[in-house]
Amino acid sequence: MPNNAIVKALLSALLFGVSTPLSKILIGRTNSFLLAGLLYIGSFVGLLPVYFWREKRAMPARIDRNNLRKISGAVICGGIIGPVLLLLGLRSACASAVALWLNFEVVMTALLGWLFFQDHLDSKGWCGVAGAFLAGLLLTASEGFGAYLPALLILGACTAWALDNHLTALIDGITPVQSTLLKGLIAGGTNVAIGLLISSSLPAFSTVLAAILLGAFSYGVSIALYISSAQKLGATRSQVIFSSAPVFGMLLAALLLSETIGPTQVTAAVILLFSIWLLIQTRHTHLHRHEAMEHIHSHSHNDLHHDHHSGPEVINHHTHLHTHPAIEHDHPHLPDLHHRHNH
Repeated sequence: MPNNAIVKALLSALLFGVSTPLSKILIGRTNSFLLAGLLYIGSFVGLLPVYFWREKRAMPARIDRNNLRKISGAVICGGIIGPVLLLLGLRSACASAVALWLNFEVVMTALLGWLFFQDHLDSKGWCGVAGAFLAGLLLTASEGFGAYLPALLILGACTAWALDNHLTALIDGITPVQSTLLKGLIAGGTNVAIGLLISSSLPAFSTVLAAILLGAFSYGVSIALYISSAQKLGATRSQVIFSSAPVFGMLLAALLLSETIGPTQVTAAVILLFSIWLLIQTRHTHLHRHEAMEHIHSHSHNDLHHDHHSGPEVINHHTHLHTHPAIEHDHPHLPDLHHRHNH
């Protein structure tokens, strides 16, 4: 697997993982819609300087009808439905439990990838998915019967995010930063509007500021890193690595909220880490054909797909609109932007 994509997925997981216990602190100060909106507005605010500094002139957005459908689905599922269901679940469950329940996102991403998005897995991969699912079941059972309602809410959030994962991994007309900016602005604005309609009072300025600051890193930077990783590894594998986020959240919940980490939670975390290791071991190769295509994404010229110019960019990663001619070849590959095909 590309090492830089793995590192990006891990950094994305770390940044998002800390958002669960920190959101638990903020959730009692405002309603779920308003907090979700502020977190996504924060992602927009946090990445806006990056866009003006690095991407505005060099990389204008190119949104055709196909990419527009993907962006719209990602915004609705990942930016509106998912965060609200998560915050509703947080209201009636401890943050450490919710942190590990978020592993269901791995399962839903794998299932949807296999059913609809041509994201292949071998036997090791499916064992890894099963392990992540087992970790979630262990934690749910340890919380008792009253935990099943919030667990179902988290499962709904994970399903919405699984759809978001696959859709954003296939967006090839804009950069990860541009995609995250669009999601932050539209999803944030929508949720804030709904939150203001149902709220009897506005949150304190300190709450608004804290939510925006948290959203800038735990949503904005995290999502941009995840999209960049998913475009190279495929949504399922990136999500497996990203599933380490709940472990970071569980540890921070213990430190900040004095929540107890028991043997069952430790066992679930160990199973999860082993599951991640299994999925990283997956390999896939066969003769396949690429049709001619034109798209935008970060790439270097030391692989079998990008040889359209020479110079320092051959090794360094860079982003621009480029065209691929039709080609047929055989090599180990992942379900990235170039390898979504039947096998």
